[in-house]
Amino acid sequence: MNKDSKIHIIGAGVSGLVAAQVLENKGYHPIILEASDRAGGRVKTDIKKGFQLDHGFQVLLSSYPAAQKYLDFKALKLQELKPGAVIFKNGKQQVIGDPLRDISTLFSTFFSGVGTFSDKFKIFQLNMKLKKKSIEAIFSSNEITTKAYLQEFGFSSQIIAQFFTPFFTGIFLENELTTSSRMFEFVFKMFGEGLAVLPKGGIEEISKQLVSNLKHTTFQYNTQVSSVSDDEIVLHTGEKLASTATIIATDASKMVSNAPPKNLIWKSCQTLYFKAKKRMINKPMIGLMSNAHGLVNNIFYHTSVATHSNNTEELLSVTVVKAHQLSEKQLIAAVTKQLKEECTIDHLTFLAIYHIKRALPDLKDIKYEVSPSETQLSSAVYLAGDVQLNGSLNAAMIAGEKAALQVIASLK
Repeated sequence: MNKDSKIHIIGAGVSGLVAAQVLENKGYHPIILEASDRAGGRVKTDIKKGFQLDHGFQVLLSSYPAAQKYLDFKALKLQELKPGAVIFKNGKQQVIGDPLRDISTLFSTFFSGVGTFSDKFKIFQLNMKLKKKSIEAIFSSNEITTKAYLQEFGFSSQIIAQFFTPFFTGIFLENELTTSSRMFEFVFKMFGEGLAVLPKGGIEEISKQLVSNLKHTTFQYNTQVSSVSDDEIVLHTGEKLASTATIIATDASKMVSNAPPKNLIWKSCQTLYFKAKKRMINKPMIGLMSNAHGLVNNIFYHTSVATHSNNTEELLSVTVVKAHQLSEKQLIAAVTKQLKEECTIDHLTFLAIYHIKRALPDLKDIKYEVSPSETQLSSAVYLAGDVQLNGSLNAAMIAGEKAALQVIASLK
């Protein structure tokens, strides 16, 4: 009976892949409809001139509970980034690290010109506070903006501007720190309890591993869906597919009229990749720009960790979050100019640019998880994807799991 049920999953991103795994575990043979030519959603990697180019600079936080549940970390050959960041200010580098986990950053952190001694002690206090605070307590807290939260905690305007703003702009993809304080506390807690890591083969190794775990799932690529109802799916071609149950693991607003969240806004960013002769950051750490007027938010040398690339040159990614009206040619020129002036990085060879228009959903009243029943939109339509909870890989996995559990309960 389980094999005969026509369960469709729309979207082969991380959420859809986890939903398929949960269904397979109960004997179902789901069908995944994916609009693009391969699985992964936003978690993809291209190979260009021997380099691994992720679709945007992304990391996995090793402390994500759902990632620990659904991923085999050892098989991914995870490469660890050092906790902290290198801050570029007036052409000089200053390191803010976590001396408790990397003693080599002790003096550079405490004697850097970024923030006051009080600020550095408050970072330690915040770390300790959030280690004791449960995830459930974080997501039931009152929501204020991240900036207001930092101000209320007593951080100086200097460290907010020079460290917190560029660091979390790269995570939240907005530079005013208007993102919910719940998300800030959750992410800060995850950084404090684990590490930022990258699979040796690039971020798409996560998607590939989830796909490889599926033994009874059918994939239909290059298949766009126009609308979904309780008993059928209408494809972009006009073809209709009978469906016992449908999980929409992507933005459902264009497929179902009453799908939340309403009027969903997406945050965007651009990632530029360059080939470089040498690294200006010796350790595997993210580089942050303290200049609020510049275009570049953060940089990272992907070849500072082990990759499958055999190139002798370095791979540099540059993330731009700020809105602008520049053409690609003008953007490349502006970015290379800023890198030279503020980081003394030059002799770069441009490789590629990624315009990521739907990088993160802009959500309010964010949640950590929902009960399975809350994923059910109608008698046979269910919602997954991080848009249901919060913008993270962890949320995508949880949403996929909960939707699949509700399908199983409903069919029984």
